[in-house]
Amino acid sequence: MSNRITQLFNIEYPIIQAGMIWNSGWRLASAASNAGILGLIGAGSMYPDVLREHIQKCKKATDKPFGVNVPMLYPNIEDIMNIIVEENVKIVFTSAGNPKTWTTWLKDRGISVVHVVSSLKFALKAQEAGADAIVAEGFEAGGHNGREESTTLTLIPMVREQLEVPLIAAGGIATGAAMLAVMILGADGVQIGSRFVASEESSAHQKFKQMVVDAKEGATQLTLKELAPVRLLKNDFYNQIEALYKKGPSVEDLKTLLGRARAKRGMFEGDLDEGELEIGQISGLINDIKPVAVIVANLLQEFNMAKHDVENLIIS
Repeated sequence: MSNRITQLFNIEYPIIQAGMIWNSGWRLASAASNAGILGLIGAGSMYPDVLREHIQKCKKATDKPFGVNVPMLYPNIEDIMNIIVEENVKIVFTSAGNPKTWTTWLKDRGISVVHVVSSLKFALKAQEAGADAIVAEGFEAGGHNGREESTTLTLIPMVREQLEVPLIAAGGIATGAAMLAVMILGADGVQIGSRFVASEESSAHQKFKQMVVDAKEGATQLTLKELAPVRLLKNDFYNQIEALYKKGPSVEDLKTLLGRARAKRGMFEGDLDEGELEIGQISGLINDIKPVAVIVANLLQEFNMAKHDVENLIIS
């Protein structure tokens, strides 16, 4: 399968494994790249020296292209960017910030830059800033989301209509059929997160992985919009948020409840009660924990089967 995404990243299939905090270390990224897709290391949960270690280990584990995802609202951003350049990483996905801040700087150093957005407005701003491709993510996605609450089904065709650079769809995609659907709507490829959380190579805690597998319809909710909208699995911490909302909390009240390191405690350390458990709505369709290579093979098989079924559809 060759198109603008596979050519941009020099990969076999137009699939990107999302760079998620506390889930996307070098084992996941290298396994994804070895399976023919683009693996991403999630820098958002890493101190600069830890990121360097993960990049170096990923280089040893794969000779295929891989990249780093950088949420620009995190501290040490200058150190992170300098390490990426020093370690000769050629692909960077940026998010949670103004693309003008780093896009030109990275491209001047020979790095392909992709920016993650949640709306047509910001997709066009990222294109104007010089991004080589755009990830348009619907609010079905896990973790931090845009405030627009646009679904993937509506967002992708709206962005495609006006965007010139390659478009990657994200949010609610965990099957080959969903991949085909968004590509029919205009995406050149897909970014998949939640499905790879429930992989053997994910750095997430086993208890969190199992909770993702056990999740059913309605198990997640978008909350904390006053701080930064985030989609979470419902647990005791989520119930505390809901109880606080009933009292009409201030932003400071919400910040106090959130505290520090909630995401690490939940996803990485396995505290299913007090931790912040970020995952997408599609978790209701994830029923097992598999090696990345098997997940990718299944995606491709499902894609081809769905494509065959669609080709046989006739409306008269």
